[in-house]
Amino acid sequence: MEFLTSIWGFLAGYILPFLIVLTIVVFFHELGHYLVGRWCGIRAQAFSVGFGSELIGFNDRHGTRWKICAIPLGGYVKFLGDENVASVPDSEAVSQMSAEERAHSFPGASLWRRAATVAAGPIANFILAIAIFAVFFSVNGRMIADLVVAEVRPESAAAAAGLEPGDRFVTIDGEPMRTFEDVRRYVAPRPGVPMDLTIERDGQMIDVELTPVRTEIEDEFGNKMEVGQIGVITNRDSGDFRVEHYTPVEAVGEGAKESWFIVARTFGYIKNIIVGREKADQLGGPIRVAQVSGQMATLGWVALIQLAAVLSVSIGLLNLMPVPMLDGGHLVFYAIEAVLGRPLGDATMEWAFRIGLTAVVSLMLFATWNDVSMLIG
Repeated sequence: MEFLTSIWGFLAGYILPFLIVLTIVVFFHELGHYLVGRWCGIRAQAFSVGFGSELIGFNDRHGTRWKICAIPLGGYVKFLGDENVASVPDSEAVSQMSAEERAHSFPGASLWRRAATVAAGPIANFILAIAIFAVFFSVNGRMIADLVVAEVRPESAAAAAGLEPGDRFVTIDGEPMRTFEDVRRYVAPRPGVPMDLTIERDGQMIDVELTPVRTEIEDEFGNKMEVGQIGVITNRDSGDFRVEHYTPVEAVGEGAKESWFIVARTFGYIKNIIVGREKADQLGGPIRVAQVSGQMATLGWVALIQLAAVLSVSIGLLNLMPVPMLDGGHLVFYAIEAVLGRPLGDATMEWAFRIGLTAVVSLMLFATWNDVSMLIG
């Protein structure tokens, strides 16, 4: 009985939240492909959340099979003329189509229609994230604090640079800071990177240089990560903590800024891996997403939906990578086609997709290895 209780706890606590988050993100990604494809006159044969054997489904009046499949780690829209779920053109089938059928097939569509249909998936992910963030900002606002330092920790980068309580941040590397959170977000992804600060002290502007220290921190769930810190904190007295409220239009703008922050942080992390400033162990796969989903679920549905927004940006960005099999790879092929005036040959496309499959599988294995290493400590 205790074993069954443990299994149920695992399923309800981790797997169910993971499936909810992933299904939301995948559904909207594929919905972007589907809607724009329909708008472009391309006939969709199947809309699937998940891969493998079909569990449940139905046919709509347009002849599209909507279904949920057994392996819930992605999804696809299969258009007329696609050989498989990766949208590889079925040249033989297309050659046997009538003129009317070919006009409504994906390979038979004009270049801009194919490009728009492919790009619509990642764009839908970004729109979903912006919408989720906008709703939360519109309803709840955002807690902000002024840029005033309340305490400088001893032997920190800030102490070595001469910062003092009462100092007010103005700019970092020439970028204006608006809230104390802006300072934290700028500093955290830049451990070991020298930066120029302008601070205000007693009405005077002072320029200082410091380098954030790489620091391992631990969140409330015990997850560890390395970030840059300069060793300053604020408090309610100095920072004047308050909730900033937004109109619906302002909330959309804040949602876009929040989504862009995730994009910029992702590119910054990749850059730091390349130059050796950060380790690649923060790259996570399905196991880590499931773990974080379960952790967020303990905080309530609000936190879980916010995680869906973050994951939506990440999946949209991942799919824009110029790797065959991913949306970004297809867009690269279309750019080449626009330059050459003709699509690449079938043999070239086949080899490109094999290379892309190898790259995607390798990335998934590496991410899974990171996940397992994290779990076993």
